[in-house]
Order: sequence, then C-alpha cells, then structure tokens
Amino acid sequence: MADTMGHSATATRNTSVAIGFCLLAIAPQIFEFIWSIGTIFGWGAGRGPLQVVTGHATALLAGAPSAIFGSFGAGTKKASSDVLLALIYSYPLFAVAILTLFMTIRSAQDYVGGVILMALALFALWASSDLQGMRGFSFGAGTAPRMFGGLLVALSAAIALTGLLTDGPAMAHYSWRGPLFVMVAILFFALAIRPLGLVVTAFVSFMIAALGSHETRWLEAAIVGACLTLGCAILFPYVLGLPMPMFPRFLVQ
Repeated sequence: MADTMGHSATATRNTSVAIGFCLLAIAPQIFEFIWSIGTIFGWGAGRGPLQVVTGHATALLAGAPSAIFGSFGAGTKKASSDVLLALIYSYPLFAVAILTLFMTIRSAQDYVGGVILMALALFALWASSDLQGMRGFSFGAGTAPRMFGGLLVALSAAIALTGLLTDGPAMAHYSWRGPLFVMVAILFFALAIRPLGLVVTAFVSFMIAALGSHETRWLEAAIVGACLTLGCAILFPYVLGLPMPMFPRFLVQ
C-alpha cells in the first residue's frame, strides 16, 4: 500500500515536471506571441499574432520534421528561423520532458536546475545560429556564443544527471509573483516606450514591478519611482545621447 502511494506520488511529480518542461520548450514562441499583440495597437514592430501562431505551429508540426528527414536526402534549403528554433531549442526539451515521465528523480533541484540551464544554452545556440562561424583559424561573430553554449549544454546535462543518480533536496517552494511582475514591467517598457515616452513608461514600469512584493509601501515606491524616472530622463537623452521620446506621442503632436 505504501509502495503504491509512493509510486503514485512520484508519477504525479514527474508529470508536473514534464508539463513544466513542455511549457519551457515553447516559452520563446509564447513570448513572441505576447509581443506580437502589441503590433495590433501599434506598440511594436514585427509579425502579427496570427502570423506568429501560424509560423511556429507550421515549424513545430511540419517544418522541423521535414528539415530532419530532408537532411538525409539531397535537400540543401536553408531552414527558417522558426524551424531552427524548433530543431535547436524546442525538440530537445520536448525529448527531455518525455524522458522525465519514465525516470526516477532523486534530486529535483539539481535535475530541474540542470534542464533550465540547458534551455538557456540551447536558446543561445539558436540565437547565434545565423552568425558567421569560424573560417580557417579566424573567429567569426558566432564562434564564441556557440562554444560557450555547447559547453553550457554539457555542464547542464551533467547537473541534471546528478539529479538522477544522487539523492538530494526536493523542489523548494517558489513564489512566481516577483518574477512575473518584473517580466510584465519589462514587457510594458518595451512596448510603451515609443507611444508613451520615457517619463510615463519608466514610472509605470517601476510601479508594475513593485506589485511583485507583498511588502511594498506605495508612498515610498512612488517617491523612489519618481526619482528613478528623473534619473532616466537625464541619463538616457542627455548623458548617453540616446534619441528616446520623453513624453507621450499625443502630447507632443
């Protein structure tokens, strides 16, 4: 009875971890989709939401498999960025997620941490895939990112393997509130800097990030946000000479 309950609990934990890895495997696609929503309101440049969904779905379901099987034939067509993202980043993490269902995780922190580091390394390899590599003995722009990315893949795989072979601590409780609101603040700043200007965007972004803590004192947060906004308004356009809009577009026009 106890063995059955223990096996059931382990299977449940493995399923949760595998689902998390599947979400991690499509995290860049989800982020681009969220970013593309801003194009509807003119807040950013790039593909629209429908184009993003269609492009990544086609790459995951058809483009990447065609590229894999085509590599065994005579096809030499250069793969698109969406297909390369699926091949280099998403598919390996999907494979890890499937294998996780059949493994006994003895140290969850090491295993999950190793896979997350692996995801960062795979993303770096994809991001540098269109950069020039080595030509003879000369280093190209993509040589160092690929070298460090490959090294990080090996190290992260070793860390994840440690989580399978040695006993260690289980996953500790993790609060998503702080990282969530910080990411929302960064995304808001990126989308709103052009239409709303630096002054409004910087202050609102700081206040959004302040939502990440239960201990925020809003009067103090507003004062600090105003001081940081003033610092940004002096630093970026005047000290660094960056051509950033200062005020909302509708006020300037």
